[in-house]
Amino acid sequence: MSVDDSLLREDPGVYKTLLESTRAIPWKIDWATLRFAYIGPQIEELLGWTPDSWVTVQDWADRMHPEDRERVFNFCVAQSQAGVDHEADYRALRKDGEFVWIRDVVHVVRNPDGTPHALIGFMFDISERKRTEERLLDMQRELEELSYKDGLTGLANRRRFDMMMDAEWRHAQSLRQPVSVVVLDIDYFKQYNDHYGHLEGDECLKRVARTLEGVLRGPRDMLCRFGGEEFVLLLPDTDEGAAMAMAWRCLDLVDKALIAHAGHGSGRRLTLSAGVNTVVPKEHDEVTPFLATADRRLYLAKERGRARVVCDDGVL
Repeated sequence: MSVDDSLLREDPGVYKTLLESTRAIPWKIDWATLRFAYIGPQIEELLGWTPDSWVTVQDWADRMHPEDRERVFNFCVAQSQAGVDHEADYRALRKDGEFVWIRDVVHVVRNPDGTPHALIGFMFDISERKRTEERLLDMQRELEELSYKDGLTGLANRRRFDMMMDAEWRHAQSLRQPVSVVVLDIDYFKQYNDHYGHLEGDECLKRVARTLEGVLRGPRDMLCRFGGEEFVLLLPDTDEGAAMAMAWRCLDLVDKALIAHAGHGSGRRLTLSAGVNTVVPKEHDEVTPFLATADRRLYLAKERGRARVVCDDGVL
């Protein structure tokens, strides 16, 4: 036996001194009575409650955040009854009304027949760790959100569009509802960049994006920057007539924005062209041909004079 082991055996008070000198808070519960046999004095510094106020497991449960209480209590009781050591994270109530994140590490002391005799554990203050985790989660959510945004205009990007298009396509298939897209392109944008420069071209794209956002009717409509000077409007549960009206509304809003275009174009101001496609998708229909048709109609609009909307084989 080592000198240290001898000391502990001869003076059990050394155990108590060691336990109470740590930042972890030791405790013991008698299983038969569900009463605290011991809790370290550190508990008062952390939570404000004196050690003698921890009488039964009900005190422990009552001093837990209401949103955590049932989950943690049921988990700990089930694990303890099964004789399984376990850990639980929860928010503990301070005497001043604030909450502190606690990790309870529990060891089950069992009788010879395997039934619980006592629970011995340590409470750890993990508030700082939780704050760090929350900051990391916030950063992750922000990065994820940014990954779905166009860096220049702030609109949804192609990645976001593809995801939402797929979801709305499957939704339309299942409910046999129409879905429409409007593909929009700035007329003579190369000439715009040549005349005003690329920095002004970027400002133009941002202004067009802000203008087009005015057509959105609700949370399911989505406007994205598809790339370059091309934008796409996704219109779930929208028939051809309504989609055509939305397309013309886009052209009208940009026309009324009076964005100067001295490089080219009729009226010396910026205009848009648009192609529209609407379908009630059948079970085996695919998204790619649907989008390709709308894109082809956009180029028909370009060929037929620009500043117009094309649907099907006609020009409206």
